Amino acid sequence: MKSSPIKLKQRLSPKASAAKKKRDIKYAKSPARKAKKAENQRIGQRSDSDLHHTGSAVKRVSIKNNRGNYGRGTKNE
Repeated sequence: MKSSPIKLKQRLSPKASAAKKKRDIKYAKSPARKAKKAENQRIGQRSDSDLHHTGSAVKRVSIKNNRGNYGRGTKNE
């Protein structure tokens, strides 16, 4: 199944949108996410590579490999 290249916002009711915003903020401020954000800031982002998070380490990989599913493409993800 192909998806549209145009990304549309979710059509949520105001109540559902507020609940989602609350959940998203709670997740973004969780201890695990704060640790990952701090780690990324220590490492530093560069324009020629992406930071790939594995189980216990962070590896710098090319943008082409990281976003192209390491040669397997993204159509079947």
